[in-house]
Amino acid sequence: MPLTIQALPRPTEQVCADEITIGLVNNMPDSALEATERQFSELLRAASGTSRVRLLFSTLPEVARGPAAAARLAADYWPLSRLQELPLDALIVTGMEPGAGPLDEAPYWPRFAQLVDWAQTHTISTIWSCLAAHAAVLRLDGIQRQRLPIKCFGVYPHDLLRGHPLLAGVAAPLLTPHSRWNELPAAALRSAGYTILSGSAKTGADAFVKEARSLFVFFQGHPEYEDTTLLKEYRRDVGRFVHGEQAHYPEQPDGYFSAAAIQLLDELRARILSGPGLDGYPPPFPAESVALGLHQTWNLGAVKIYGNWLALIAAEKGKLSGSSEARAQ
Repeated sequence: MPLTIQALPRPTEQVCADEITIGLVNNMPDSALEATERQFSELLRAASGTSRVRLLFSTLPEVARGPAAAARLAADYWPLSRLQELPLDALIVTGMEPGAGPLDEAPYWPRFAQLVDWAQTHTISTIWSCLAAHAAVLRLDGIQRQRLPIKCFGVYPHDLLRGHPLLAGVAAPLLTPHSRWNELPAAALRSAGYTILSGSAKTGADAFVKEARSLFVFFQGHPEYEDTTLLKEYRRDVGRFVHGEQAHYPEQPDGYFSAAAIQLLDELRARILSGPGLDGYPPPFPAESVALGLHQTWNLGAVKIYGNWLALIAAEKGKLSGSSEARAQ
């Protein structure tokens, strides 16, 4: 396949000029590092077609890490400062572990703000995912995310803005997983010059763009998610409730589970809320049975959008190369 994942190179290694070189700045917590690598790698692999894509992993150094994750990052990830020395074509920047305070007071904020500024002048395009989208918009235009009354959690259909090249060949409605407690108001985005590509009454702005020297693409959802990702998040939240780490039993994700799975999970909820009984507590989570009915219904749309994104980068890279050759002559 045309996707190559390159760990930190030897001093003599160079990034190949005939490839689309993308830096994936993976800021997810330790427990989600490998899953995030796999999700974006597989999505890019499926979307790349005949294009040659080289993917380089990095992270914000201020994101807290445990010993095992820190050792793995040291071995396989590019330091962000070294990544920024390369002739990158694009970036994908993931979200971080959500915190309670303002984004611009987080320990990683100065480095993140610098990365936003750098990406505007050093990439053809950058994708900002979920919380990273919220932080990038805050840096660019001062738009604050807003807390939602209930978690936006599930797989949602979205209307599309026809005519944008990123949506070429994408069928409506566009299904996208979401998992977040905050949103960027669509009206504020439009007022600041963002173009909303997809959206709905339930999710607001799903995907949107802003173009200046670089094309910035923002996703409040997660088109990269695997079929069981929302299931794992729901199981995690049920466990947090059982162990007293959150006050309310979590709501099931919308538009995701089959009718049979919903019945199983409703029965689990009733048993947990009834408290300890004679048969063991907590009751086992029926993960395998629930997973049997799950399908990655959003994958076709996600692959098409990422394929269009790669095609735009390749076309712009060709223009830039042609301009350089013309000037040299």
